[in-house]
Amino acid sequence: MANSSLSTKQFLSAQSSSDFGSLQRSGLQKLPSQAVRFSSPRSRHKKLVIQAAGNTFGTYFRVTTFGESHGGGVGCVIDGCPPRLPISEADLQVELDRRRPGQSRITTPRKETDTCRISSGVAEGLTTGSSIKVEVPNTDQRGHDYNEMSISYRPSHADATYDFKYGVRSVQGGGRSSARETIGRVAAGAVAKKILKLFSGTEILAYVSQVYDVELPEGLVDHESMTLDQIESNIVRCPNPEYAEKMIAAIDAVRVRGDSVGGVVTCIARNVPRGLGSPVFDKLEAELAKAAMSLPATKGFEFGSGFAGTFMMGSEHNDEFFVNEHGRIRTRTNRSGGIQGGISNGELINMRVAFKPTSTISKKQHTVTRDKHETELIARGRHDPCVVPRAVPMVEAMVALVLVDQLMAQHAQCNLFPLNPALQEPMQLPSLEPAEISL
Repeated sequence: MANSSLSTKQFLSAQSSSDFGSLQRSGLQKLPSQAVRFSSPRSRHKKLVIQAAGNTFGTYFRVTTFGESHGGGVGCVIDGCPPRLPISEADLQVELDRRRPGQSRITTPRKETDTCRISSGVAEGLTTGSSIKVEVPNTDQRGHDYNEMSISYRPSHADATYDFKYGVRSVQGGGRSSARETIGRVAAGAVAKKILKLFSGTEILAYVSQVYDVELPEGLVDHESMTLDQIESNIVRCPNPEYAEKMIAAIDAVRVRGDSVGGVVTCIARNVPRGLGSPVFDKLEAELAKAAMSLPATKGFEFGSGFAGTFMMGSEHNDEFFVNEHGRIRTRTNRSGGIQGGISNGELINMRVAFKPTSTISKKQHTVTRDKHETELIARGRHDPCVVPRAVPMVEAMVALVLVDQLMAQHAQCNLFPLNPALQEPMQLPSLEPAEISL
């Protein structure tokens, strides 16, 4: 057997004895990091290849994130970005600054500038069509804060499940389970947002609509006219000043006690082309739900009328159609949330994402150690008392990644031949000409 292979018998023997050391001495430590190959004496020509999974999102516009909270840095690689898109580090930095830690008293005090660097895929301010790599260094790590947490599991954190799955984990900062992983998502989302804005005029905006028991009443925010400036006018990112102050007070109340609270982020997408999404398994709302629920600390997702729609009758819930003054089919209401049958209908898309209270708190909690002894833990380190203010750009980014991926899918499948003008309309802005795409 070659040195880079491990016999099934050797592997099972080491596993049954629960002796990871003997497994390493048998040759596992010599295997390449990207794959583990097992060969059977009866079928040496067949190999089982186990590859890393779960780090890539998207089909046509594909994003792979990398890095850990206390490693050298974090970032992403973007594949499938159209060429000749004007993009700069400054475009990405605007979004990363909204996500970065240490921006106010109600976020983690960790100080990171999150300064990004584009190291490939852009030349003279334009994308080249090749892979775009974005890197952000970590500069304010404090690994000693995690000494106790290297032994004891934080309740409701991914510490335990990472050990259950992999048998090893990066202790400092939570490794890949840390929200610093989302830097790559937000950077890629900035690129996706620019594509959507230039191509179809699509805008994506998210805001905090609930913190703990402070809930912004429905109807106080006009989704058709809401602006980014309104959202960014306060540290909690709620576009209503009165409720913003109540939310900030709720976070301050638990912050000083070493506790945490959760909340809800509402996200809208305006000017979304019709036809995005596919029937059955790849419905647009299913893709959006997966994207949103892949973010750290998420616990719920709903769009349109959501769960409230279950209290209505069909005659109350249905969105009746009409033809507007421009001859365009519209709906009088939007309880469908801009999606019907898994396909966008051209109306405003709206969704809500629920986030749990931050699991790392400085109050004493009962837990167990990695060697199965019950103990008590007071978590140290720098953590958000409420994640939702910084989750706003993360939600926007994931929605943008879904929409640009679906836009490219729709373009590839349904725009090869002339549209049926009686039923279909172009996805592209009528005024968008190649000469207009410039820096």
